[in-house]
Amino acid sequence: MFKPLNNYVLLQRIDEETKTAGGIIIPDNAREKPSRGTVIAVGNGAFENGARVPMTVKPGDTVLFAKWASSANEVKIDGVDYVLIRESDILGILK
Repeated sequence: MFKPLNNYVLLQRIDEETKTAGGIIIPDNAREKPSRGTVIAVGNGAFENGARVPMTVKPGDTVLFAKWASSANEVKIDGVDYVLIRESDILGILK
């Protein structure tokens, strides 16, 4: 498996609904990429003032991340699509 470095997080996107509340089907070309994901793996944390800052998220968490995050990288590992993102671009943990 893949182990992110420093403050990077490996996410698997959670697909959004394909229908509106009224039952209208949204075509693929009109859908935005989902901004929710499941944390698959996390790095050890970033260094700040010579000390390592521990990560806030952990594998299995469902998170909301910035749609246009500058650090987001689409990666394919063993044929599966993932997003590699800095923890600072994660907006929160969904409970």
